[in-house]
Amino acid sequence: MKRFIEGQSRIQGSLLPETLDDFVSETNPVRVIDIFVDELNLRQLGFAGVEPAETGRPAYHPSVLLKLYIYGYLNQVQSSRRLEREAQRNVELMWLVGRLAPDFKTIANFRKNNPKGIRGVCRRFVVLCRELELFSESVVAIDGSKFKAVNNRDRNFTSAKLQRRMNEIEASIERYLAEMDTADRREPEVAQVKKARLTDKINMLKARMKELEAIGAELENTPDKQISLTDPDARAMKTRGTGIVGYNVQTAVETKHHLIVAHEVTNDGLDRDQLSKMGKQARKVMRVEYLTAIADRGYFKSQEILACHKAGIVPLVPKSMTSNAKADGRFDRADFVYDRDNGEYVCPAGERLIWRYTSDQAGLRVHRYWSSKCPTCPIKSRCTPGDYRRVSRWIHEEELEVMQARLDEAPESMRIRRRTVEHPFGTLKAWMGATHFLTKGLERVKTEMNLHVLAYNLKRVMNLMGNEALIRAIRA
Repeated sequence: MKRFIEGQSRIQGSLLPETLDDFVSETNPVRVIDIFVDELNLRQLGFAGVEPAETGRPAYHPSVLLKLYIYGYLNQVQSSRRLEREAQRNVELMWLVGRLAPDFKTIANFRKNNPKGIRGVCRRFVVLCRELELFSESVVAIDGSKFKAVNNRDRNFTSAKLQRRMNEIEASIERYLAEMDTADRREPEVAQVKKARLTDKINMLKARMKELEAIGAELENTPDKQISLTDPDARAMKTRGTGIVGYNVQTAVETKHHLIVAHEVTNDGLDRDQLSKMGKQARKVMRVEYLTAIADRGYFKSQEILACHKAGIVPLVPKSMTSNAKADGRFDRADFVYDRDNGEYVCPAGERLIWRYTSDQAGLRVHRYWSSKCPTCPIKSRCTPGDYRRVSRWIHEEELEVMQARLDEAPESMRIRRRTVEHPFGTLKAWMGATHFLTKGLERVKTEMNLHVLAYNLKRVMNLMGNEALIRAIRA
């Protein structure tokens, strides 16, 4: 006895199951995909090709290709070429699509031509989660993360980067010209070979310089003074590392089951203008009267916080710590206490800063306060290098103070945010691999992200409820 589990001989005959259905267990995830897609109204969701053409070659039904894509994104197979191969050899996929094997071009065109329908499917599953009462808490965490586009950093240009490249080329040309002068003093055979090689390099650099000059002329006509050559919609964005060229993906994640209730793809590298938009989308999907939205300091913007309050959203966003006074060892703005009854500020020295005038600053209507006793104050050196310490107050400053009071009463909010919203991002990036997005252009990237979010939510709910329970819920 060899004491190992042994397989069967490759030439031994065997009796396989009579039907393909016998290969797929009753709890297999492909049965969830099959039932979910079959229950959808694809025509209402906006899919093309639901009604067959009266002439021409018969086409694949949209449900077949949709099932194929959902299976692929659920199993980290996002490429149309890989999906083509899997449909020919994967038993689960054979069962799911009835042994059909579309070519990669047909698969890719389906994703390209049905952005509206695919987004509708993603939203429909979120609605199903709401109907299953998985959104029991009216709290979401909002955050953004940078995802790589199909565009190398060397193929992205800003004015500063373009000028730096042109300076490098000019320096290289000057160095090669100096080497040519040196080569003239060598033996004729060696000098001729080296000069020919250097001439080729100089000509190549001059051609590259002309390309950069053409890019520079085009750069002046762009709104944000940035150009990406491979994916025109991708933008350079700062990250904790060296930065990437890609997209900023915004998500609103409910805090109980970590399901993504709303998402958006932008090519704006900053998060400051996204808070109210994501909060409104989440509140609409969850259908709650009031929603609490937790976000990090990158979302702190006075106008966005006011917009949230007006929309029935309770924001919890810590204030940005950007005080130059505190960095210089002087009193911070927070050291000045506002007296609501008298409409004045009290400074650390106990003096009162009274209202002087109202003006517009950076799009905000603000009141300005200072005290006439600043020049003779004994602790003036710890307060301001100028003649007077002036304090500004936004006319809706009370909204920010109310939010800060809520944050002080709920110190665990930032921990909840971190463990809620960073989990989906980590999972999605692990599924995507090193390249992240595979498509080019903002609209196609949005479609790709819809499939990723749908697959993530689907797998989460399958883990929460179990496949059999989810199938029963979909059929109900």
